[in-house]
Amino acid sequence: MENLQAIKQRFGIIGNDVHLDRALEKAVRVAPTDISVLVTGESGVGKENIPKIIHSLSHRKHAKYIAVNCGAIPEGTIDSELFGHEKGSFTGAIQDRKGYFEVTDGGTIFLDEVGELPLTTQVRLLRVLENGEFIKVGSSKTQKTDVRIVAATNINMQAAIQKERFREDLYYRLSTVEIDLPPLRDRNEDIHLLFRKFASDFAQKYRMPSIRLDENAISALLNYRFPGNIRQLKNLAEQISVIEETRIITGPKLKQYLPNNKGNFPAVIGGKKENDFSTERDIMYKILFDMRNDINDLKKLTLDLMKSGNVEEVQEENHQLIEKIYKDQEEKGHNFEVLNIPQNTSKEKEYDFIETIEEDESLSLQEKEIEMIRRSLEKNNNKRKLAAKELGISERTLYRKIKQYDL
Repeated sequence: MENLQAIKQRFGIIGNDVHLDRALEKAVRVAPTDISVLVTGESGVGKENIPKIIHSLSHRKHAKYIAVNCGAIPEGTIDSELFGHEKGSFTGAIQDRKGYFEVTDGGTIFLDEVGELPLTTQVRLLRVLENGEFIKVGSSKTQKTDVRIVAATNINMQAAIQKERFREDLYYRLSTVEIDLPPLRDRNEDIHLLFRKFASDFAQKYRMPSIRLDENAISALLNYRFPGNIRQLKNLAEQISVIEETRIITGPKLKQYLPNNKGNFPAVIGGKKENDFSTERDIMYKILFDMRNDINDLKKLTLDLMKSGNVEEVQEENHQLIEKIYKDQEEKGHNFEVLNIPQNTSKEKEYDFIETIEEDESLSLQEKEIEMIRRSLEKNNNKRKLAAKELGISERTLYRKIKQYDL
């Protein structure tokens, strides 16, 4: 078995953090077995290195290794990608196709972003893990496969299970051994070391002298939280290497390249942090329902006034309703006045007035849904997958709504 330093050199892993070393040691220990492994950690910490280490040190190293990003495959085609399909099983299936589990028979498959799998696909994956069996899309024939599965995710799996977005039995089958990679901010001694390595690589790539940090710049670098982890640090080193003419970088100069992330605190692992967009959406729906109820109450008062023409009588009969509608104004000390609307002699005029009230009630849930979908698509540059994730719906549902509302 190779020692830890040789593993780091072989796979280009830099750092001496004890938590990183512990994660690598676990990967080396489980590699010779066929145990399923779940790699956890924030986005950008280098989770993709662990399955490569496990495969290269296993008895499957001469067989195929395939990495699949589950979050990048549309919900409607992911079953076909993973398990294959029969000719004619759906529109566009003009010939038989082998899935990744069939192609990788005898090897290792890395399921990145496994938490994004649809529930129906999770059921199929559970069957593969339990007895090595799968069925192609559109087929009734059971096939066998001998595949070692290594999965990775950056989401809180316990929270996903509680929200019924991920099957609990599948989680326990995947996480026979769980390897957690620490975020960059917890590897304080490795940050400058990694930056120097990236700066050296980019200096060689772009054929220019390597940039260096003075003491103030090093201090600023170490005090930054790096929400994007190693990926963000590498991007930072490349930006400075290309843009700055001066090869010695000062603290103030470095801070110009560091986004202001005072609000970015470490991700809560194991906590109950809710999706911000989902919370805002729930609040918006509540406000809309309250507004709709208030408008309906106002319509009732208006109709009563039109029918009776007696303001005092309407006030007396509906005093509780009036107090409910104008509760906020009373608490703030504002006075309200019920307007005496003249009674129309024409039925046509009466109906015109009612239509005007209904036209004012323009904040319907459907219109708000259209507005939210349009805003999310604009925010995510019309990328349906990102927009669907932000809205908390599946990509298929978003596609259907885009067609329905002609967006």
